Amino acid sequence: MLLQQLINGISVGGIYALLATGYALIYSLLGFSNWAHGEVAMLGAYIGILSVTSLQMPFLFAVILAVVGAGLISVFNEKIAYKRIRDNNSPTMFLMIAAMGLSTTFQNMAIVVFGPKFKMFPQILPVGAVKIGSLSVGLLDLVSLGIVIVVIIGLQYLITKTKFGLAVKAASSNMGTASLLGINVDKYIMLVFFLAGSLAGISGVLYGMKYTVYPQLGNVALKAFIASVFGGLGSVQGAIVGAMGIGLLETLVSAYIHSGLRDLITFILLIAILLFRPTGLMGKDIQDKA
Repeated sequence: MLLQQLINGISVGGIYALLATGYALIYSLLGFSNWAHGEVAMLGAYIGILSVTSLQMPFLFAVILAVVGAGLISVFNEKIAYKRIRDNNSPTMFLMIAAMGLSTTFQNMAIVVFGPKFKMFPQILPVGAVKIGSLSVGLLDLVSLGIVIVVIIGLQYLITKTKFGLAVKAASSNMGTASLLGINVDKYIMLVFFLAGSLAGISGVLYGMKYTVYPQLGNVALKAFIASVFGGLGSVQGAIVGAMGIGLLETLVSAYIHSGLRDLITFILLIAILLFRPTGLMGKDIQDKA
């Protein structure tokens, strides 16, 4: 029973991890919490489900469209709102306020355009479970976990082994110095937003397949934000660890205590982290960040 719950927790935590890494990437560069990130995931889920149901696209093409679409929406947010604030040398708090405005705008836009009702992905995978010894793992959970693992490994390679990762690390350390060294900071900020949005698109589709798609789906990103704080804001590795921890915690609380206490205990954990270890497990000093 415990092993079964651990597998379920890792599956949910993996979806949180895709969102949390997007938070971490943007925070590491611009030093603010992108509250519109969850709504990018929500819009990615809607692109995916409408591509399958309305446009009758093959599922794989629908997922690609959702991922690319979410990435472009994220870039749109940066170009329309965040870049102008940065160019004006405004306080970092203004970026967070703009993100809150975008979040509310996208939620209300989704209600008007798509309607307030819950939507379900059509059955893509056969309903059933895979037996692993005495364990029974849902096929959708297993596929989701496999996708998450592949994406996270690819992301880690991109950050640690490529020129892109090196440039992002340089820009996150000191944008002025990075610019003097010939790094096009604006270009890499745009690429980071596209990457973060694409990860949000994947997580939105996976979350929508596991549960449903609805205008407030982006609120799940709050769990990803807690995971980022737990792991350490600005740390991609910390975000992954924190997301897995949150997924496991929620699953175990639901299974062994009460499902109604799941969110309560998660937020108690957030408060405890902020009080006793505000830098998180693997983060840097965040006292001047918003």
